[in-house]
Amino acid sequence: MPARLLTQCRLATMTPGGAPYGLVEDAAIAIDNGRIAWAGASPELPSQYTELPEELLGGRLVTPALIDCHTHLVHGGDRAREFEMRLNGVSYEEIARAGGGINSTVVSTRAASEQELIDTALIRLDSLIADGVAVVEIKSGYGLTVDDELRMLRVARRLGELRPVKVVTTWLAAHAMPRDFNGDADQYINDVVIAGLERAAAEGLVDAVDGYCENIAFSPAQIERVFQKARELGLPVKLHAEQLSDQKGAVLAARYGALSADHLEHLAPEDAGALAAAGSVAVLLPGAFYALRETKLPPIEALRSAGVPMAVATDCNPGTSPLSSLLVTMNMACVLFRLTPEEALAGATSAAAKALGLSGEYGTIEPDTRAELAVWNVKHPAELSYRIGRSPLERRISAMETA
Repeated sequence: MPARLLTQCRLATMTPGGAPYGLVEDAAIAIDNGRIAWAGASPELPSQYTELPEELLGGRLVTPALIDCHTHLVHGGDRAREFEMRLNGVSYEEIARAGGGINSTVVSTRAASEQELIDTALIRLDSLIADGVAVVEIKSGYGLTVDDELRMLRVARRLGELRPVKVVTTWLAAHAMPRDFNGDADQYINDVVIAGLERAAAEGLVDAVDGYCENIAFSPAQIERVFQKARELGLPVKLHAEQLSDQKGAVLAARYGALSADHLEHLAPEDAGALAAAGSVAVLLPGAFYALRETKLPPIEALRSAGVPMAVATDCNPGTSPLSSLLVTMNMACVLFRLTPEEALAGATSAAAKALGLSGEYGTIEPDTRAELAVWNVKHPAELSYRIGRSPLERRISAMETA
């Protein structure tokens, strides 16, 4: 990225303290070597940046580029038929126990070629990019054999080569029990989850480790074995926790210093303090709440009061959140979960960066962060959560540009 000076803009820096959104009127941003060298009010621009090539942004709003910190972007097939079944009164739990749910996507994913997985994932990724997304987390979890899980992570890495986005990969082999193991979850944890994680780490394919701690998935004791292996390998952990019931997965995640605990509809309010003490992020996934027609809200006020950062993510997946717009997700977080528009934007920028261990690199506009920016045709940052179904993105400015 060539050095440049952006002027005639308004900034939502998303840095703590000061004005809401870190808003700066009549602002300028100096970029050098792909990083923010300076950002602030134009009259305060240091003299060493005045000679940089200047770009006038016509009063547009500039925010950090958005971050989708929880997706299942790589998969085969769809589950539209199950969507229809749920509308006719069949619960997600009943579908999963009857062999549908995640396992039906496993069949389609195993059958798809690597190129087919790339091609279909790119459609979803391009939708996110059109919403100003520059970082996306992508989980495995639809292969449920060592080789198929590794193949999913290789596809995810390839997506980051094909598009100007940073892809963060997560090992989620502890997603569901495949039929091949006849219900022996402990053996599956041994033979696939832990053995495959060792291979994924050795091949440099994995950035973090996740699991699904739920009454239709894996117990806290089984997840703890996975977390212990992650700790041995020096990998951070996160967890699908308290989506359908309170298994105390979030407490377990906090005990291991997890980057995040995700879903949390059934989190006991008193457990928010454990997440705060661990520095873990609560990742809210309103798309799944909406698609499953859930009624129990995450304990937002308890999370706020405890000072737990709240990220917002699409949970883009074929079964419970076929959603590939982070802006729509932000709107859902406000309408369904009662977040403020400022909290929703922080949830897709600074808090999302923290949920991926990327604070200081992404998610804010301040010196030394990467110059990953979104330029919007809006007058106020609240509009990013207000509008539904139309992206007001003017363009992205990316440190991944080479010229």
